[in-house]
Amino acid sequence: MERTQVNEVECLYEYVLYEGDTVSGNFVVVDHDIFWSSDHPGIDFKVTSPGGNVVQDIKGTSGDKFQFKAPVHGMYKFCFHNPYSTPETVSFYIHVGHIPSEHDLAKDEHLDPINVKIAELREALDSVTAEQKYLRARDARHRHTNESTHKRVIFYTVGEYLLLAAVSALQVIYIRRLFSKSVAYNRV
Repeated sequence: MERTQVNEVECLYEYVLYEGDTVSGNFVVVDHDIFWSSDHPGIDFKVTSPGGNVVQDIKGTSGDKFQFKAPVHGMYKFCFHNPYSTPETVSFYIHVGHIPSEHDLAKDEHLDPINVKIAELREALDSVTAEQKYLRARDARHRHTNESTHKRVIFYTVGEYLLLAAVSALQVIYIRRLFSKSVAYNRV
C-alpha cells in the first residue's frame, strides 16, 4: 500500500495495457491534523480515462473501494482532492488486472481452459490481498482515532481531578475561617 500527502490536489497515474481490464483499488485517510467531526466534508477521489472522461467519482469520504472495467487502454489519472487546508495522509492501492481469454492463449491442443482458471484465481488472490491492505489501512486510521480520543479523555480526567481538589481545599479553608475564634467574635 502506498501513502501520499494530500494538501489540495494530488494525482497519481497508472497505465492500463488492455481495453476491458479490471482496475480496482482502495484508499483510506490514515492520518489527519484536525479531528474529523460530522461536518468535515472528507476528501474527493476522481479517476479520469486517457480521453479525459470521468470513469469514477467519489465525493466526501474518509476512504472507499473502487472497481471498474477500463473503457480504453492508456494512462489513467487518479486524483485526490482535499477541500481543507490541513494536509491529509492517504493510504491507497491500485491494481490493474488482465484475465486472458481462451483465444488469447497459445493455440496448442494441450492447453485447455485451466490456464484461464489460473489467471482468474490469480486475479481473485490479488483482490483478496487488496482487501487485506484496505482493512489494515482502516485499522491504522481507527487506531489513530482511538489513541487521540484516549489522550483527550485522560487530559480531561486529570483536569477534572485537579479542579475537584482545588475546590475541596477552598471549601476547607473557608469553613475553618468561618469557625475560627477571632472571626466568630468579630461577627457577634
